[in-house]
Amino acid sequence: MGSVAIIDSGGANIASLLYAFDRLDTRAELTTNADMIRSASRVVLPGVGAARDAMERLQDTGLVDVIRNLTQPVLGICLGMQLLCDASEEDDVQCLGIIPGIAGRLPVAEDYPVPNMGWCQTHYAGHSGLLDGIDDGSYFYYLHSYAVPRTSNTLATAQHATEFSAVIGKDNFVGAQFHPERSSAAGARLLRNFVDKGV
Repeated sequence: MGSVAIIDSGGANIASLLYAFDRLDTRAELTTNADMIRSASRVVLPGVGAARDAMERLQDTGLVDVIRNLTQPVLGICLGMQLLCDASEEDDVQCLGIIPGIAGRLPVAEDYPVPNMGWCQTHYAGHSGLLDGIDDGSYFYYLHSYAVPRTSNTLATAQHATEFSAVIGKDNFVGAQFHPERSSAAGARLLRNFVDKGV
């Protein structure tokens, strides 16, 4: 097994993500180096914060087309998942356009504050090796104000005030709205699947 390149998109969850791979005895490195990203066996696109800021950072580091042209397994996490999609209604920003979909703001409802922060039950909506060995209905940790509606590329869903995509995928790209690095045994298994099987 080769290395995991974690793209430095300016997110604040990097330390816990690096530690999660360390616990799996997997070498992971935070980088904006295009050659390192292209040559890595696995690539992770994390993200916490605003979509526009993250896209501007990817543009400034010259990584937009690099990411679009990757052929190895790529995992987007939280905002990183939304960045894989066409656009985000947050600041009306165009994203990478790899997986069809537009991230919209979660609706506010009684007993459903925004951001959605905490553990949500997650249900299968398709098949992905990323979810092998994880029980349908397992809980993962979420922290987000925007989400992608269910589409034909949705592999798992969760519920806040309304249903949204928890995992999406297309070709060698997959995204998780939740934080696997903060999601206990289920999250560790998902990252192990990504390392061992890809998407």
